[in-house]
Amino acid sequence: QVQLVESGGGLVQAGGSLRLSCAASGIIFSINAMGWYRQAPGKQRELVADITSGGSTNYADSVKGRFTISRDDAKNSVYLQMNSLKPEDTAVYYCNADIRQTAVRRAYWGQGTQVTVSN
Repeated sequence: QVQLVESGGGLVQAGGSLRLSCAASGIIFSINAMGWYRQAPGKQRELVADITSGGSTNYADSVKGRFTISRDDAKNSVYLQMNSLKPEDTAVYYCNADIRQTAVRRAYWGQGTQVTVSN
């Protein structure tokens, strides 16, 4: 069984920074794309950023220039450095990974971590 465990959320003032981490554990043959999504109250879950196994990145327009996604394949981990945070960044952030376990390949989700940005 594969698990994704996130950490690093919390309460921060506008303009501050947070770094989210997500580690995958279990029987893992390979990890393809990894990403971060977020869901604010009353809104749909949206993509924040993702990164391919080759290191190509993609960001939502709302976070470009402020957030940076990275990964460490040796640790089966993905990170999200969030700078210049705004109140509208407040949401539950979810880690997502496309993982192959020998013959099975599917997407996995973490449990979510709350990020709250105050004025």
